[in-house]
Amino acid sequence: MAPHILLVLHILFFLTGLSDTQSVSTVSHVSVKQGSSITIPCLYDQRYSINVKYWCKGYYWLGGSTVVCTDHPKTSGKTTISDDINQRVFTVTMTSLSSSDSDYYWCIVERKNKADDGVGLQISVSPGTPELYVDQQELTGVVGGSVTVCCYFSSYGGSGRWCRMGGSCVAVGHSGDLDGTFVKLVQEQRETTNGYVLMVNMSGLMMENTGWYWCEKGDLQMPVHVTVNQPTTTQSTTTIITTTQTPTTHQTSLISAESITSQPTVTPSVTTDQNNGGTDEMQQEKNQRLERIFYLVKAGSALLFLLSTIIAVVKFRENRHQDDTKDA
Repeated sequence: MAPHILLVLHILFFLTGLSDTQSVSTVSHVSVKQGSSITIPCLYDQRYSINVKYWCKGYYWLGGSTVVCTDHPKTSGKTTISDDINQRVFTVTMTSLSSSDSDYYWCIVERKNKADDGVGLQISVSPGTPELYVDQQELTGVVGGSVTVCCYFSSYGGSGRWCRMGGSCVAVGHSGDLDGTFVKLVQEQRETTNGYVLMVNMSGLMMENTGWYWCEKGDLQMPVHVTVNQPTTTQSTTTIITTTQTPTTHQTSLISAESITSQPTVTPSVTTDQNNGGTDEMQQEKNQRLERIFYLVKAGSALLFLLSTIIAVVKFRENRHQDDTKDA
């Protein structure tokens, strides 16, 4: 009887080890122009701050190959990985993309004595205009000012959204609040390019708004990092940002960062210190605790049922043996 119980316990421990997964998140599908670059953010739970992070390539998690990791190597060929424990996000940058880079990839966090945690995404590299793209993945604004992001896409179908990574979203045709900042989305057609543009305006910026966001259209997303700096001088500014991956008809776009008091002097940086959505963390932790309790109750019920079955079988065999003894 003992070997069967040990087997069941091993299975239960494995299941409970998996029950606290889904603590890593990223975009699900990005479209990139051949020859350009892309930066993918992978958000992780605070308890993973000191864990080693991996970037793997392959359709299947277990069968994929490790490209880079945060301990060694941090750079391999045209791929680089970096970890920002303050924002709880590790980023992977791939440059000079080619058709051979079109594949499935994985953001993975190593866990000792447990199954690793991770999430997958798809990267599609096209020789022509990407299905969804932005002029620049890194934008800078100042406290009290605003930034405008232009997300270009080729087809009208599907709803457009602007989302905070690990947070909430605002849909096209609506205005909303993301972490205390007012967000407005406007979608229109651009006849000169035979395409469409989703214009996202974030106003009343605060330091807490520093972080990763994404444009979403259908099943495609494009991550964008926004850095908010403290004002240094009394002036209003307009920043011209040159594209690195879009067609020549959209080589430049106007992104305004207005403030009644300031002009930033700090260049965009992915590594910043912020309080990133404490309420969201509490809700995630609550959901994870409820999920663990559910798995433990389910596992305990299964174990109780198995033990009851084994005891019943043993009792049945003992009764049968006594009956046979009496008959003899």
